[in-house]
Amino acid sequence: MSLKRRGRRDAGDQNVAELAALADGSLTPDRRAELQAEVDGSPELADRLAEQQYAVVLARSAAAETSAPDRLRVRVDAQRHRSSVRRRVVLAVGATAAVAAAIVVAVNALGPGADSGRFHAALGPTPLAPAAAGEANLVKTSSGWRIELDAKGLPRLDRGRFYEAWLRSPAGELVPVGTFNEGSNVTLWAGVPPTAYPMLTVTRERADGDQASSGERVLVGQITERR
Repeated sequence: MSLKRRGRRDAGDQNVAELAALADGSLTPDRRAELQAEVDGSPELADRLAEQQYAVVLARSAAAETSAPDRLRVRVDAQRHRSSVRRRVVLAVGATAAVAAAIVVAVNALGPGADSGRFHAALGPTPLAPAAAGEANLVKTSSGWRIELDAKGLPRLDRGRFYEAWLRSPAGELVPVGTFNEGSNVTLWAGVPPTAYPMLTVTRERADGDQASSGERVLVGQITERR
């Protein structure tokens, strides 16, 4: 039975476990192809997979840093003692989930007030582009947020195919910030602040008249304030 046909209440735990395994590459090869096909045909599953990929990227970013600002650590510790975390943040199981949950809660806690005008995002790969990586710098200007993106491992797209970058809110709302053919030295623009949309994603798109995201994510990363 496919994930789309199972009842949400009965299949919730299984959905999370399998999507988490797909996001971190641990899903068995025979199930991986089947589940990826279901994700490609379901915007809801695609969003859930993106959240799992977000959690993996957050965990890997946290592992690369030995410490966090004191204010951030204090707020994370306080939030982790609360009885529940917002259900819209779906986390991978085990140690990955624990680290990702702490960081996501801390980002939400900082809120719109933590706006220095300069932000950064380290972009990690997805199952659709396992060799891709990149980074983006966001700078506040009078016209909006200028985003300087530099990505490697993305083949050139043309003939009606292209890449599109998006800012994503914790609730899953997407705001398009620009399109491009290659990932080197790309300049994008956003009219919304990264404090409210703290995730940057890049998708593969086609010129088919549909302005919504395809869900074919090739890069994903958390946006953090530069100190």
